[in-house]
Parts: sequence; structure tokens; C-alpha cells
Amino acid sequence: MEIEELYKKFKECQGVSTDTRKLTENSMFFALKGDNFNGNRFIETAFSSGAKYCVIDEKRALINSNCILVADVLSTLQQLATYHRKSLTTKIIGLTGSNGKTTTKELINAVLSTTYKVKATVGNLNNHIGVPLTLLSFKEDLDFGIVEMGANHQKEIEFLSSLAQPDFVFITNFGKAHLEGFGGVQGIIKGKSELYDYAKSHNKTIFVNTDDKKQVQQTSKYANVITFGSLPDNDYQINFKDVVPFVSLEFSNEVCLTQLIGAYNFNNIAIAVALGQFFKVPNDLIKKAIEHYVPKNNRSQIITKGTNSIILDAYNANPTSMSAALENFRRIEAEDKYLFLGDMFELGEAAQQEHQTITHFASSNFEKNIYLIGENFFKAKTSDKIKKFKTYDDFEKHIKSTVIQDASILVKGSRGMALERILDVL
Repeated sequence: MEIEELYKKFKECQGVSTDTRKLTENSMFFALKGDNFNGNRFIETAFSSGAKYCVIDEKRALINSNCILVADVLSTLQQLATYHRKSLTTKIIGLTGSNGKTTTKELINAVLSTTYKVKATVGNLNNHIGVPLTLLSFKEDLDFGIVEMGANHQKEIEFLSSLAQPDFVFITNFGKAHLEGFGGVQGIIKGKSELYDYAKSHNKTIFVNTDDKKQVQQTSKYANVITFGSLPDNDYQINFKDVVPFVSLEFSNEVCLTQLIGAYNFNNIAIAVALGQFFKVPNDLIKKAIEHYVPKNNRSQIITKGTNSIILDAYNANPTSMSAALENFRRIEAEDKYLFLGDMFELGEAAQQEHQTITHFASSNFEKNIYLIGENFFKAKTSDKIKKFKTYDDFEKHIKSTVIQDASILVKGSRGMALERILDVL
């Protein structure tokens, strides 16, 4: 079927889905396949769950006239998303980076939503499947669509950019994330900068934090740039004020007291302020949106359990975000501090060195109560004051017998470590 004909059928539907468990009435189901699943086997379930059409790529799944047989379901989903994107007058904001993508996306959404109709990537639907699903969720009356793009190897951001075709782009930072897939730090810079490459080749607008010299360097020869940060000659001057206990900043004579911890969040907040001002959102509404934003989903959440105050940052971790979290925690004044640090994944050959570096930093800056969890941290050379555990189960057995009261606690680790489980133990 031609993409134009498929698009007409898409317009008859109320949405799209790739999961029969999340299907809504009158939706279009895409029967994706993977190593451990095959959506073509669930067509009857899809129709009984409310699907109007099912897009399939196996003839055996052709059970009625509302089944649409294509050569490849994933490719068709992507083509349909781009076709839909081209039909929209919606301004698309595309963002990527090693750290802070989701928080940044949510802050931008909070600011722009005070004045415009906005929709953003839900959760972390930021890959070759998530981006098409995000685009297809955008309606014609939308003023702004915010598309988060994730990547762990070269050419991925290039491909996602070709799907989303953003009008405005921003990169949060270049950090030590997915070192294995990108082939080192320079590979990360090259891979993430594919978003800049798209903007430059299509004369789109780039937002650059001039306090981040790497971003300035990558965009120095491009004219269509909007600058923000602490320098007075920026298009939008935004000054960092303090980080204890929460980040505060100043812009246009407005002092903004946020509910976000850590200096690393300043950049995430600043781009939301800059975009708000660029699109003429009143300063008082920008301030209100920023101050009312509360992090969630294990991303720098502040949680009270009993007499303990916990910084839960267990959604993801890499050497850059781990170092930033530890530096912020070091600056917090508290009589009794605990570190619960879990392994950082996807570091390839750099894993041992990076875990050793974090171990050394923790040992040098914290006197006691340092707990390292996971096979990589277990291999690190440590002093006697550090307790390390090869598995989470080993750690849990130990910590259950430990009484922790009136303490400040940092919980940080990669998603695969699922360190939010610690909350139940505490």
C-alpha cells in the first residue's frame, strides 16, 4: 500500500499503538517484530482490544480486510510518521544529549504550555520506534511538539532527525554515556552533533548555552544560533545563583527558586527559560512554570523515608552524571551522609577505569557510609571504609541489618541496577 493511502486510514483512527495491552478504541496497531516478540501473532487480540486497522508484514496474519500487509512494519511506521510530520504546521523542537534530556524536555513543556498548545515525548520514547510514535501523536492544532532523541551509536541521531525534521534544536551536553557504542568521547561528540548537522543543512535554528564551550565550538561557524547563559552579550542572559538546597537562577530581574537539585540542572532550566523568552512567554509565567516543576520517575527526586532524606537518581547513570551527582551531594550540609552507588552500564573497555575513578572520588570526598553495588564497582580497588557488593541481593542482606536514621542519602545507578528497590529496604 502506498504511504498516501495508509495515511488516509491513519486519519480515520484515534491513535497508533505497538502494544496490544495499551490499545485504545479505534486505533491503528503496528505489528512490530523483535528478537523475542512478533506482533503479527497478536492480530486477533489487537482487533478485540479496539484496533480499527492492523499493519502487518506476514501473510499468515492477514485475517480480514482491515489488515494492511506491508513489506516491513517498522519501516512503514517510520515513513508514516515522517509523512505526518510534513503535513503539520507545528513547530518541532528536537533535543538530544548525554544527560538531562528528559528533565529538559519536561521543563520546556512546562514553560511553553503556559501560553501555547504543546505536546512532548512521553517518558523515554526517544528511539527509532519511540520518535515515530511521538510524531504520530501530534495533532494538527498543536503549536509546539517537543521530540526527545536518544542514541547509543553513530548515525542514530542523524536518522531520528530525518524523521522528526525539527525547526529548533538543542543539545544538553556531551558526556561519557554509551561509550561502548559511540567508541569514546570524540565519538559521542560526533554522534550527538548529528542534530547540529541536520539543523545546519536545513537552515534551522540552534540554541546554544555559551557556558558550555564544547557546544560553542560545534556551532561556531553557523549563523542561525540563539545564545543563552551567563555572558552579558547572549541573546538571553540567565545567571546561576545558588544550588543549596535547590538550584536558583535569575533572568530579566526575575529570581527563580526551583525544586531541582544539583548545578548540573542549571543548563536544563536555562534552555527552558531561553525558549520561553524567545517565544514571548511572559516572564512571570516562565518563573511560575519553573518553580512548580517537580522531578519524578527516579530522576533526582527528593524523598523522605522515616527520618531520612533521600536523593533518588536511579533512572540512569554514566561517569559524567555520576560525578555531577557526587559533587552536588558533597556540597550539601548534613551531619550523616550515605552513598549507595550502582554500576554504570554501556562503557565498554572504559568500564573498569571509569568505575575506579568514581570510587576514588567517593573515597576522597566522603568520610564513611560508602556502598558500591554491582560487578564493575566490585572490581574496583577500594579502601577499608568502602563497602562493596557484587550483587544487589548481597547488598540488601547487609543493609537490612543496618540502622540508618536522620541521614541524607544519595542513590545513584544505571537503570539496569533498579536501585529504587532500596526505598523498600529503608
